[in-house]
Amino acid sequence: MKVWFDCTAAAHPVVLRPVIERFRERGDEILVTARENGETVGNLERLGIPHLVIGRHGGAGKAGKALALGTRSSKLARPVWKFRPDLAVAHGSVDLAVLSRAFFIPSAQMQDYEFAGLQRKIAWRVARRVLVPDSIPVDRLVKAGARESKLIRFPGLKEDYYLAGFRPDPVVPAELGVELERVLVIVRPPPETAAYHADNPLYEQVIDRLALAEGVTAVIIPRTEGQRERARARDSANLIVPDVAVDAQSLIAYADLVVSAGGTMNREAVALGTPVYTTFAGKMGGVDEALIADGSLKLLESADQLELLKRSEPTGPRNPRDPEFLVEGILSAL
Repeated sequence: MKVWFDCTAAAHPVVLRPVIERFRERGDEILVTARENGETVGNLERLGIPHLVIGRHGGAGKAGKALALGTRSSKLARPVWKFRPDLAVAHGSVDLAVLSRAFFIPSAQMQDYEFAGLQRKIAWRVARRVLVPDSIPVDRLVKAGARESKLIRFPGLKEDYYLAGFRPDPVVPAELGVELERVLVIVRPPPETAAYHADNPLYEQVIDRLALAEGVTAVIIPRTEGQRERARARDSANLIVPDVAVDAQSLIAYADLVVSAGGTMNREAVALGTPVYTTFAGKMGGVDEALIADGSLKLLESADQLELLKRSEPTGPRNPRDPEFLVEGILSAL
């Protein structure tokens, strides 16, 4: 069987890696495509996943997104048609949805946030199967375009599956010059180019505090070159901004605290048992609502609320789950 995976955001290579590996172990032929968007390509290279780079993110505006979708989908058409996949898999790729419909390819889409608007409606309406955490209410999923008959609702977090066998690499913080005797904070900026992004002044206030705090090192994992440049412009010895994609999961495992305006890094911290605050300014999804309700994820309302202390409890996968469950759900799209 031939299976096509499309990675359009930085988290996708990490999320899809164990699924891709399982399909390879089955003897299936794999095509992985990617677009230039943040650390997407860098993470594929870091994980050693062969891939074909086509197109780039269209930016924050609707017109740019629409143009990028049309341009990238047309460029993807040739290699996808040549490969002739029997199955297409993604984590929210609209390009994959467009070509799956055009070429009559059965598709499965993973996702764990239900409020991304048109992106979800297109991807979920085309997909034969939609794999989502069971903490998202079914009525929200149906409203977003996923009929109940399409749903594969998996227990826990998607991070529980791809972090199941995870072991942190001590080389990662060392290569960045991180001194683990200091309080280590990992920071993920807001998704400024995402359709669901809202203004987030709290992020800048957090950086202001971390830049001046005594005995603190903050590693900022930027989404865009602009975020990288603005962080470096503060010229603070407390702030480390990597030049390339890094093993963020290892950094989270060694961290004392995570502060993230996104989703995946928050949930990676929860999955690994690292204290975590969310500064997400968009509409809160069902997964994060559940994590906040049970105390696993804290909602940050002020930078002064951060507890900059060394933690004593070791981190590691708290609730590892077998990725085979996801593979079986994907295969049910055939």
